Amino acid sequence: MKNSYFIFFCCIALLFSCQSKNDIVIPADGKWKFKTGDSAIFANPNYNDASWDSISPNMVWEMQGYSMYNGIGWYRLHFYLPEKMKKNAWMKDSIQIIIGQVDDWDETFLNGEIIGQNGVTIRADRSNLPAKLTGGADAYRLLRKYVLSVSDPRLRWNQENVLAVRAIDFGGGGGIYGKTHFISMVDLKDFLHFDTEKYPVEYKGLNQFQVKAALINSHNSFKFKGTLSCRIISTDHQQTVFDTSLNLSVPPGSEQVKEFTLRTDQTMRHVYFFSFRDKKSGKVFSTSGELPYILTPQSPPEPRINGASVIGVRPGNDFLFYIPVTGVRPVTYKAQGLPDGLSLDPSKGIISGRTAKRGEYHVVLEASNSKGMATKEIRIIVGDKIALTPPMGWNSWNCWGLSVDDEKVRAAADQFVNTGLIDHGWTYINMDDGWEAPQRARNGEIVPNEKFPDMKELTSYVHSKGLKVGIYSSPGSLTCGGFLGSYQHEMQDAKSYARWGIDYLKYDWCSYGRIAKDNSLEELKKPYLLMRKCLDKAGRDIVFSLCQYGMGEVWKWGHEVGGDCWRTTGDIEDTWESMSNIGFSQDVCAPYTRPGYWNDPDMLVVGWVGWGPSLHPTRLTPSEQYTHITLWCLLSSPLLIGCDLTKLDAFTLNLLTNDEVLAVNQDPAAKPAQRILKAETGQIWIKPLEDGSIAAGLFNTSEKDQNMTLAFKDLHLSGKHKIRNLWRQKDEGSFADAFECKVPPHGAEMIRIFP
Repeated sequence: MKNSYFIFFCCIALLFSCQSKNDIVIPADGKWKFKTGDSAIFANPNYNDASWDSISPNMVWEMQGYSMYNGIGWYRLHFYLPEKMKKNAWMKDSIQIIIGQVDDWDETFLNGEIIGQNGVTIRADRSNLPAKLTGGADAYRLLRKYVLSVSDPRLRWNQENVLAVRAIDFGGGGGIYGKTHFISMVDLKDFLHFDTEKYPVEYKGLNQFQVKAALINSHNSFKFKGTLSCRIISTDHQQTVFDTSLNLSVPPGSEQVKEFTLRTDQTMRHVYFFSFRDKKSGKVFSTSGELPYILTPQSPPEPRINGASVIGVRPGNDFLFYIPVTGVRPVTYKAQGLPDGLSLDPSKGIISGRTAKRGEYHVVLEASNSKGMATKEIRIIVGDKIALTPPMGWNSWNCWGLSVDDEKVRAAADQFVNTGLIDHGWTYINMDDGWEAPQRARNGEIVPNEKFPDMKELTSYVHSKGLKVGIYSSPGSLTCGGFLGSYQHEMQDAKSYARWGIDYLKYDWCSYGRIAKDNSLEELKKPYLLMRKCLDKAGRDIVFSLCQYGMGEVWKWGHEVGGDCWRTTGDIEDTWESMSNIGFSQDVCAPYTRPGYWNDPDMLVVGWVGWGPSLHPTRLTPSEQYTHITLWCLLSSPLLIGCDLTKLDAFTLNLLTNDEVLAVNQDPAAKPAQRILKAETGQIWIKPLEDGSIAAGLFNTSEKDQNMTLAFKDLHLSGKHKIRNLWRQKDEGSFADAFECKVPPHGAEMIRIFP
């Protein structure tokens, strides 16, 4: 009965979000016809597209068999447009055609006539049609929503219509993607909505939450008046913990915000439901979401040494390592067995210097505070490879985009220290695109723009905290953001990076696609081989991150061009569709992971993101964020936080500082993750660890709670085995033959099985 009780309220929420029963919505999320190449005839409604491929509009074409394709692709959708659609609607003047998002640009045609470009509706008389198709660097993020009058001659009522989308891809992911694809009448529902991005659920302290219902009326004359309801349900106990209603008016062009404060167990999952019933129209508007739930207990007051247990450095190059330690301050540090040339600052916990002799050095670290002492053995390997565990740090792109500046980079470094992220192994502070001046110096050297007055001083500031610094460029003449790339200045740039003290280079394909002769492996490798040679001559350890979106199955040859890590996909978005499609597609490249060579499925989209300068809280639910971190750790992916660290809330900080989860990512054996179960409602991935134990992630990909079972026989194990819950950092006990647990929608359970 309890399960039925919870499902009942979920169904009510779904009902609230729907239109009235007479409204007609034409879905456009099924298969579309698709063809690469370009011809104006593809827009013609009479063109025969029967031989075209059929693909989904929910994901970019690279994920559907076109991994090497950049350029133009056409989509076509045939649909019937019933006259009854107008008659049944509350508002009868306009129809909206929503095709989702398009990476990068689009021209959209209906029955052979253009109706939109990059999210702008083109009038029937074409009076607002630009002479040339243009779009911004972030056009791929825009929802393509085209609104036409019901009397528009481009519509064919009671007939078949053909929607054709010309998608132009400049690199990375390409084509239609997202989860919003439909055709409907414009209705009152399109003018009143709950804003959950501007007012996310706030964690106000131990077991206390503040939930805000923000209703925005964008209509210029209609006043909504009715009843606002807020209900919060504990999914663990399957009972209502909060339920209230109030009368509310939302005048035209206004926003009304109501706050609700409650106390409930923060370690348990809760779902909230907002609904507003308009008295005049009878229409119901609703939204729902999760309260953040905190699984990881606070670090104990006693010292605990975290982070990587193996560090690589090249002979004679600068070495910098901060010993990550949690526990009450102050902490004093010791290190025994350091190679010649390296020394420890016992008050700061920073090991630095240079060592020339190759070899593997076993170093015993010690940390002490008023509550006790901790020791840990690490290995410093002086040889040819660095980044012997996946890099962990922060990158500016997913929050600041091209608006990054010196102040924001310093703030990120400060927050690594102030929030304690540094004490969990987070190390790199990476500035992405937008730092470059519009012109080089007279001698050809790259110089920073006015937002970065002194790059050397900036890196020194970051290094003083025991952190490292990353930078961005492109092998092309221009970066993706239109700034100067490294083309024909590779050696100069590598020397500049070394002189400034850079420790990490993200090298983004971008405009090099116009230089490359073709998509052959030779051409794909060429610019990265060149920069690798230049970095080797620069005399500094710089992690080399190849960013070319997985072209040519880079995971098979990235190490051959000297890459330390390489992007395997296009850019990630802060949506379930984007994150899950990227993460769960990594099975093809996972076997190529090994120490010093890392597949990179892109940065983390938790916290406040937005690609600058306007930010919003991630659109991933708390459960989806647990899936995100769990999967990336199992995959041994580089972990680069992409949010504004000055807005780091308690939930996100807790998510990023679970040392048992991070230890799976940093496991020195770096054995590949394996997917052992792929079902319609879930997946199970495992990763063998250095000590003989096995980490496992049980992922619920469905929309409702699932009981999931990990059979030990699938791990080639038998008998009883101890299970530890990594997110909750507690022992679950010993289990025979299998382990079963309940996993929330789009959520994950992460465990460790000991032999």
